Amino acid sequence: MTEERNAIITITKHGAGLGERLHALMPEADFFINGKFATDAPSGKPYPTTVMDLIAEIFPKYDGLIFFISLGAVVRMLAKHLQDKHVDPAVVVVDDRAQFAIAMLSGHLGGANGLARRVGQLMRAQPVITTASDVAGTIAVDLLGHDFGWTIDDASWRNVTKVSAAVVNMEPVGVLQEAGETGWWPADKPLPENIKVYSDLESLEKADPAAALIVTDRIIPSGLLSRAVLYRPKTLALGVGCTRGTPVQALMNAVLETCKAHGLSPQSIACLATAELKRSEEGITALGDELRVPVQYFTDDQLNAAEGQESESAAQRLLGVKGVSECAALLAAGSDHLIVPKQVIGMVTVAVARR
Repeated sequence: MTEERNAIITITKHGAGLGERLHALMPEADFFINGKFATDAPSGKPYPTTVMDLIAEIFPKYDGLIFFISLGAVVRMLAKHLQDKHVDPAVVVVDDRAQFAIAMLSGHLGGANGLARRVGQLMRAQPVITTASDVAGTIAVDLLGHDFGWTIDDASWRNVTKVSAAVVNMEPVGVLQEAGETGWWPADKPLPENIKVYSDLESLEKADPAAALIVTDRIIPSGLLSRAVLYRPKTLALGVGCTRGTPVQALMNAVLETCKAHGLSPQSIACLATAELKRSEEGITALGDELRVPVQYFTDDQLNAAEGQESESAAQRLLGVKGVSECAALLAAGSDHLIVPKQVIGMVTVAVARR
């Protein structure tokens, strides 16, 4: 995971001094100052023209922007650069006396709430968080499982706003978890009264809540999907084998066909796994890049030691290992059970195990 890039921006002499103080505590951040006050903040980088030109340059380049400028001025400065919460950086505004660190923009997805808390701790300022779920102490729908690497299903993003409203307005909300990490809610804190956990899809559908949060790696047909957010935990380890020189498109088609045929979401793929001798296969490397997942390689000894025996295969006859796709999937998942046994699709074999 790459380190977040933050920038500290000031325009006044007093702000430069406060920025210098924060920069000493966040030396990894870039610190920009008005050139007139360079002597007041020797660690700062003077911006060559105006602060507006600076913002136009840095807005798309940083994960977080920390302003020692009035809130109203920052709103006006940023207005024309805003796109949406999926891409805008976190913005935190600190007042001229460093009493408050205000999470102004991209509180959840962008991380402004966390950045405001960090700045507040470093500057001994009060973090100001206004997002409804944080104020109410309930589930932040767009952040559930974020620390575990869960993603919201592409088709569910359109439901995030209305499901979030149901959560904070204390309407009945059902939670169903079929896969993924279980520690998404603090163990010492009870769930809000309007949120109930269900053990299976049938029970959730029967309850018919106003909204639902569903954590699964399956493709599920349900009438609740129009008012649900689906989370995709990274749980599926895909074992892959292929003949030499198989193109990436053939590999991708085999993976997608396998997922579709067995009701699994490609968005829950955690990794690819294969034999060490496939390390030079450009198609497999490219497949990992396209899916944005790592590729794990296993030696012959590791494959032969995997729990779970394939029927006699080409790998056993030609390579001396009892199998590639099934054994590699089991090893990568740390499991002894396949949820999809070896599928042969053209020049490709695919097997799936669940972490």
